[in-house]
Amino acid sequence: MNQDYIIPNSWSIIEEGFDATRVKSSESLFSMGNGAMGQRANFEEDYSGDTFQGSYIGGVYYPDKTRVGWWKNGYPEYFAKVLNAPNWIGIRIKIDGEDLDLNACLHRSNFRRELDMKEGFYKRSFNATLNNGVEVEVESTRFLSLELDELGVINYSITPLNRDVEISFTPYLDAGITNEDTNWDDAFWETLSVSENNDQAFIHSQTLKTNFNVCTFMQSKVLLNDTQVDIDGHVEKQENSIGITYLSKVSKGEKATLQKFAGYVVSTNHKTETLVAAAKKVLEKGIILGYAGLLDMQKDSWAEIWEMADIGIEGDIKAQQGIRFNIFQLNQTYLGKDARLNIGPKGFTGEKYGGSTYWDTEAYCLPFYMATKDHHVARSLLEYRYHHLEKAIENAAKLGFTNGAALYPMVTMNGEECHNEWEITFEEIHRNGAISFAIFNYERYTGDYSYILEKGLEVLIAIARFWHQRATFSNDKGQFVILGVTGPNEYENNVNNNFYTNYIASWSIRYTTAQIKYIEAAHKDDYSRIMTKTHLSKAELSAWNDVASNMYLPFSEKEDVYLQQDGFLDKELVPVSELDKSQRPINQKWSWDRILRSPYIKQADVLQCFYFFEEDFSEEQLTKHFDFYEPFTVHESSLSPCVHSIQAAKLGRMDQAYDMYLRTSRLDLDDYNHEVEEGCHITSMAGTWLSIVEGFGGMRVRNGGLSFTPRIPSAWKRYSFKVNFRGQILKVSVSNTESAFSIERGADMEIEVNAKKMILTAAKKV
Repeated sequence: MNQDYIIPNSWSIIEEGFDATRVKSSESLFSMGNGAMGQRANFEEDYSGDTFQGSYIGGVYYPDKTRVGWWKNGYPEYFAKVLNAPNWIGIRIKIDGEDLDLNACLHRSNFRRELDMKEGFYKRSFNATLNNGVEVEVESTRFLSLELDELGVINYSITPLNRDVEISFTPYLDAGITNEDTNWDDAFWETLSVSENNDQAFIHSQTLKTNFNVCTFMQSKVLLNDTQVDIDGHVEKQENSIGITYLSKVSKGEKATLQKFAGYVVSTNHKTETLVAAAKKVLEKGIILGYAGLLDMQKDSWAEIWEMADIGIEGDIKAQQGIRFNIFQLNQTYLGKDARLNIGPKGFTGEKYGGSTYWDTEAYCLPFYMATKDHHVARSLLEYRYHHLEKAIENAAKLGFTNGAALYPMVTMNGEECHNEWEITFEEIHRNGAISFAIFNYERYTGDYSYILEKGLEVLIAIARFWHQRATFSNDKGQFVILGVTGPNEYENNVNNNFYTNYIASWSIRYTTAQIKYIEAAHKDDYSRIMTKTHLSKAELSAWNDVASNMYLPFSEKEDVYLQQDGFLDKELVPVSELDKSQRPINQKWSWDRILRSPYIKQADVLQCFYFFEEDFSEEQLTKHFDFYEPFTVHESSLSPCVHSIQAAKLGRMDQAYDMYLRTSRLDLDDYNHEVEEGCHITSMAGTWLSIVEGFGGMRVRNGGLSFTPRIPSAWKRYSFKVNFRGQILKVSVSNTESAFSIERGADMEIEVNAKKMILTAAKKV
């Protein structure tokens, strides 16, 4: 049974009523982020109940030594872990000497929390009766500044309701933290110094092994009835923490407030010896602007984001809440300001998957950032891979590949493979194809060919070299085969000739050779430079093309479908509908052996290929393959429902498309997989956006322009979205009676709607 405590609201995520069993789930759902750092929605005050404390800094990680029973050649030595960073949000509170702790209070009421997605802040309030009989009303608001992305702000207010009290606020920093996710329970941090100066406090920490230096800092103000008061703070300094205590006499009905300005500065952006000075500059800016000024700035920043990225849905508040939650979390995770950063599957909401980069970025996230931001943001995601090209070549060399062949990592922080499951590390090689496809997809959508000229072709060549070497010529089949792989469906390991892998390998080579031919003809200087740098010869190109043009694709004449892999029809083909519900999810109920022998598909595999390369297949072929594979798909990957939603919409099966959309958009809000306490599924959230724009809106790029085949779920009255296509802002609005298109910014443009061409002008809605 799915959770249902999140109150439907078009612009907010709201929880009402305190339930200790929901605390960890809500800590994920109400997380905050600003692209540079993030914070789970832990309570500021002490909480003695079950909680998952989490503060994270983009790009700061630790190489946690791999835990395996025996070693294999080429095996990654570590799994990169995003680190739970020093805690900056803490405020220890005593009221007449009694700790404020929601888990230990005599009574709690009016508990409410709200994540205001429109304006970008998190608010929590409650009434509590402490063990000493004091009744208080508490309200806290916090946000991570998008503009000053090293700074977080907390406004924490307490109003005594039944008597005059003495309130002790102790804002603190704590570097004595541990990771929820660790292989060997290593200490990840070393505290180098703890210092304070004029109500400012600093902890200088360094990660072990990776030597990231971080200064965690804070400064606080105390207000009484919204007027600042001067109170001398008492410093409490320990080896790994520092707190500054402020005592205040507060009369019944008066409001005492602590405003805390805190955050991180990191050696990746500042010289290590200047970290404290840099922190002081951040605090100076924050204090001058003040809580109200920073909050106004935050609202303006989010208004600018929503102006472009919002998707409006009328008539279905749960669907509206779902898509806005997804868009909000994607923007909290990545804003494109720093090409050294990327998008982890959990973003800043938890530690699962190590906070590392997967193929999800290229396969699912890139289109969202291309269409809702300036194209430079999406280009930064591609440049991230270019900067890791040498590491990808090293990764391939560890596995025996030569001549500059590159195997991009399944999981990485710095370009080096660090996944510690052999069937992923060695076999899930289709990730290489997703990177080639992303380069194609970027150029197709943005029209920016300069990336391929300057950087992208080198990546494509290295990937093509890998595919050429990874393929084996089968004398039996008279074609090239790819053996021992895991496709997108991770419920089949070490299979031969996964259709998706073979297809994208062949396509990658063909696409790369086409770019080489074009650049040779149109950009001779670039051609000479790249050929010299990569030592690519005509003979090698010819050998590539032998592989690409003669790649084996498993096919069943009997079923008239491409087979997911050679042995798929050998399985007992029992559809998911005949599985006892008590056996679901199978990844939690079955042995791995049983899963591998079953026909059940974790996520779109053959259909992933049909999604990427739909122009290569007819609608009749899509129908046959959808009808064959979807009944065996258990959707136990968050990346699965969106692809099926898009395909179902294309086939006009809107009820099924809508069901799949709702599942992907509310995957975390309704906790379909019963794991949201570990963090939110950030990368699959981009798939939710795709489900509406490419699924229901039917948006495609064809012949250098945009094409639409709009459809609308029966539960909706209207939906609308905007896309930035090559600098032109186009708004699309679809209702039960019409589809409307208008140019919000830019010159006239030609689009295609339901296979008919039309000209849009800036002055007229069509």
